[in-house]
Amino acid sequence: MFLSFLFTPYLLLAAPFLYFLLPYLRNWSLQDIPGPFLAKFTNLWYFYEARRCRRYLTVHNLHEKYGKLVRIQPDQVSIADPDAIPIVYGHGTGFLKSDYYDAFVSIQRGLFNTRDRNEHTRKRKTISHTFSAKNIGQFEQYIHHNLEQLATQWDSRSKQANGGYFKFDALHWFNYVAFDVIGDLAFGAPFGMLEKGADIAEIRKSPDAPPSTAPAIEVLNRRGEVSNCIGTMPWIKPYAKYIPDPFFYKGVEAVQNLAGIAIARVSQRLDAAERGDINRVDLLARLMEGKDENGNKLGRAELTAEALTQLIAGSDTTSNTSCALLYHCLMHPQVVRKLQNELDQALPSDDVPKYEQVKDLPYMDMVIQETLRIHSTSSQGLPRIVPPGPGVDLAGHHFPQGVVLSVPAYTMHHSKEIWGSDADEFRPERWEKVTERQKGAFIPFSYGPRACVGRNVAEMELSLIVATVFRRYEFELYQDYLETREGFLRKPLGLKVGMRRRRQ
Repeated sequence: MFLSFLFTPYLLLAAPFLYFLLPYLRNWSLQDIPGPFLAKFTNLWYFYEARRCRRYLTVHNLHEKYGKLVRIQPDQVSIADPDAIPIVYGHGTGFLKSDYYDAFVSIQRGLFNTRDRNEHTRKRKTISHTFSAKNIGQFEQYIHHNLEQLATQWDSRSKQANGGYFKFDALHWFNYVAFDVIGDLAFGAPFGMLEKGADIAEIRKSPDAPPSTAPAIEVLNRRGEVSNCIGTMPWIKPYAKYIPDPFFYKGVEAVQNLAGIAIARVSQRLDAAERGDINRVDLLARLMEGKDENGNKLGRAELTAEALTQLIAGSDTTSNTSCALLYHCLMHPQVVRKLQNELDQALPSDDVPKYEQVKDLPYMDMVIQETLRIHSTSSQGLPRIVPPGPGVDLAGHHFPQGVVLSVPAYTMHHSKEIWGSDADEFRPERWEKVTERQKGAFIPFSYGPRACVGRNVAEMELSLIVATVFRRYEFELYQDYLETREGFLRKPLGLKVGMRRRRQ
């Protein structure tokens, strides 16, 4: 009787029902947690929100409606509670990255997307020493050189305006400087975007393939969006290029092109090193000194994967934050005046400063921290799996092993309960006195062993960019709203401003 049922049309009718019912039943312990109706049965709802590049905001609005706990997938709960941060992301708690990160693997697993604890420990040990506060000074020269190139380009355009404001999209130039800096740090030479004033990078499909070119910034944007979306349903990754939607098939092509950029630059660097043509201290040189689990030097594929990780992590984050910072400052002219007054007193000229001159400027630091809070470049909740064992109690609910938990950064940074009634306002002065609860809820670089390994370099680069831009130039703002779009990161779509050299 049962076997006959398996081969009847009834099975075709029952299959979709079972497909959606089984995830709900398997995660019965979450049935009392509020959220969108479809999120209880299928990942398709979350997939749809990621495809529309607005997931962080949808999740934030759901938290405002339902409270601290929101069910966003059959097996995933978003927890808007700072007390959950050290448990979900902290050291020694046993939480591991979910299969969401499988969507970001291209060449091979790197520091960002490896899910194995031992492999991550080895990779982080190799890289974290390079990015320590003690060692980042050796990278300042590369940041300095590229900011001088930015100043040269902006000076030229300022002169074209004949005393007026040169009108342009500042986002493009923040992208160029961020890519050229990380090119210098991770690949031995800048991409040349500042010099060309254009988004152009060389790519290779393999180390021996002939070179071609691609728009690296556009490629990175597409890659982040499609990987972020596929990560909500990782099993579709092999089939994504066949989906009749340019978001997917062009996104998959972007993933391949971005890997091609890393392959081209690492190949050039390794070939030059073999010839003895390069003798400099940078990230790739440090990676070349690293060892694998057997004590051998890292292979070309692993070197390329780690360099690609740094390209992705060190470009978009800096450019997004720089753009958002300029926008929010220009929306608040009193902030610009206060910031420029501090810089004028600290810096004898408007030349690109040394980090030592600006690293302890209190108001500039408050402006940067407030931008990291209000803009939240990494806005979503990064998913982690409850480890085997008795489970965990958070926000008044028990979560058994295997459940996926995440803490949404945007919601943490915009919580009125944590930051006050003006949480949605840009107010750097709030950093003059922050509470321990606010410090605990502030996670722009994530938290714990999986936190951003390049934080020290990012903070140095941001400080030098802000000091250079505001000490040397003045601006007019030509838009009232900073439109953004979410991939893995939340990226501004443009910033129309007028710029001219400040009168000395």
